[in-house]
Amino acid sequence: MATVSIKDIAREVGVSTTTVSFVLNGKAREKRISEELKDKVLSAAQRLNYRPNQVARGLRTGQSHTLGLIVEDISNPFFAHLARHVEHEADKYGYTVMFCSTENDDKKAAGLLYMLRHRQMDGFIIIPTPGMRQDLCELVAEQKPLVLVDRYFPDVDTCHVTVDNYMGAHDAVKLLIEKKYQKIGLVTLNSTQTQMKERELGYLEAMSEQGRPVTPEMTLHVPFDTSDEQTVGTIMDWLARNPEIDAIFFTTNYLGVAGLDAIRRSGRKIKEDLGVICFDDSILFRLGSPTVTAIVQPIREMGRQAVRMIIDMIQKKQDKVVKQTFAPVIVEREST
Repeated sequence: MATVSIKDIAREVGVSTTTVSFVLNGKAREKRISEELKDKVLSAAQRLNYRPNQVARGLRTGQSHTLGLIVEDISNPFFAHLARHVEHEADKYGYTVMFCSTENDDKKAAGLLYMLRHRQMDGFIIIPTPGMRQDLCELVAEQKPLVLVDRYFPDVDTCHVTVDNYMGAHDAVKLLIEKKYQKIGLVTLNSTQTQMKERELGYLEAMSEQGRPVTPEMTLHVPFDTSDEQTVGTIMDWLARNPEIDAIFFTTNYLGVAGLDAIRRSGRKIKEDLGVICFDDSILFRLGSPTVTAIVQPIREMGRQAVRMIIDMIQKKQDKVVKQTFAPVIVEREST
């Protein structure tokens, strides 16, 4: 099959090759090309199965039209959905996405970032590990387009996209209190990252505002690198030591999934014996019985906003640090 060129697209649409080039290189707005014409060009490119020569284009423009996306764990539904929306949005601007997982391991994260930098990424969208601060400072100092998602470092002045973790946790605990649960426990990660600290703070302050004292026994901090089976066992042991707990707030979906298993193995029943609410959703929460109340993040909007920020930085339409915070939504189900 013959290779499709921009001349073929220009002939198909009835415009100049220059116009096609501007659209495919993300310069339609800059060159005052109408949205209607831009859509025609992009549709023709897709219909003709146009595949740009990235190496040649990179040598010509100094850009690879590739974004590096570093997430924590691509198998986690939150990060998988985020990657899908980032990829979909980037495609609208003619960018491809190279993504990889750190497993929240600092050494692995450093190696992945090194690899992406040497593959000439035009910009980076990163869910950072706790030890990435210095690497991110170097990217900022070099004026590399960078957007952090889900978490950030307060002293690293760069664009980021997050949700209001404090509000989500605070509202979740308030809901449990309104449902008349008396002894609400917290299961979270043993982490200093912003999203985890904000969720724990939301829990603590909601409990304090309602005159509910929190003893050390009521909170369980699970190390990140604990295996699934170990996490289930840890939660089971915690439940056995605290039989008076009648509701649990899990701060991540994978802790929530492990918690459901631990509750089942402990012989206790969700809703009848324990109220459950979890930060982040999962298909298991929607399809299991009983269904589980979740604090849902607007993943699609977060991914789209991260891409728009990075594209504006690449095209030098944005030189200010933008910090976007979305509001999460509680989806109430049978577990509360």
